[in-house]
Amino acid sequence: MEFFAFEGIGDPATWIQLVTLAGLEIVLGVDNLVFIAILTERLPPEKRSFGRRLGLALALVTRLMLLAAIAWIVSLTAPFLHVFGFGLSWRDIILLAGGLFLIYKATQEIHAETAGEPEEQTTKAAATATVGAIVTQIAFVDIIFSLDSVITAVGMADQLWVMVAAVMIAMALMITAANPLAEFVSRHPTVKMLALSFLLLIGTVLIADGLHFHIPKGYVYSALAFSLIVESLNFRARRRQLRRRLIE
Repeated sequence: MEFFAFEGIGDPATWIQLVTLAGLEIVLGVDNLVFIAILTERLPPEKRSFGRRLGLALALVTRLMLLAAIAWIVSLTAPFLHVFGFGLSWRDIILLAGGLFLIYKATQEIHAETAGEPEEQTTKAAATATVGAIVTQIAFVDIIFSLDSVITAVGMADQLWVMVAAVMIAMALMITAANPLAEFVSRHPTVKMLALSFLLLIGTVLIADGLHFHIPKGYVYSALAFSLIVESLNFRARRRQLRRRLIE
């Protein structure tokens, strides 16, 4: 495998590989983007856009560093601990920790939404949240999401430049979509609750994967897509009812 040479740059198959891998990287980054949109709401309004972009820029650096350490990433899948005959690798430990963290954060945010925090308490929480604290949490979770992303890239591409280009294309699109997505989620409480439920589901999937019960991501994204379609129909129905009330 030639990592540092731009071999195959004139081969159409290489470009098809690049486009396919970039598309997969974008899909695999959806859960990370949703998490960033939810988490940065704890920042003061004037710092949210900066926090999202900084978090995604850090995510890009993390993924490129992981790509540069491909041999080390592959070694993480080897079991180093056996408990009652059940082998655990460092990848399993990272997935378990990340899944538990996602479930904790999503549950915390759902509780804050359903408990109905007073407006002054919400404002105070946003004022005390710092960019450093939020970005640190984003960086931790991105390491979890990056494992699958990098392993997918290594499994699909033969050259490092293809992997790097695919990751950079995906991250560029994610940075572009971060603010519109976060603002949309913030404006629509039901969509925010749906996003939090999706994070709960992702956390459960990570824990299951860490325990060697693999759940195909396609099922998870299909469930999310179906929920978004239902929510869009509800949104249209609510808007139509509002128009009728204004006319009456």
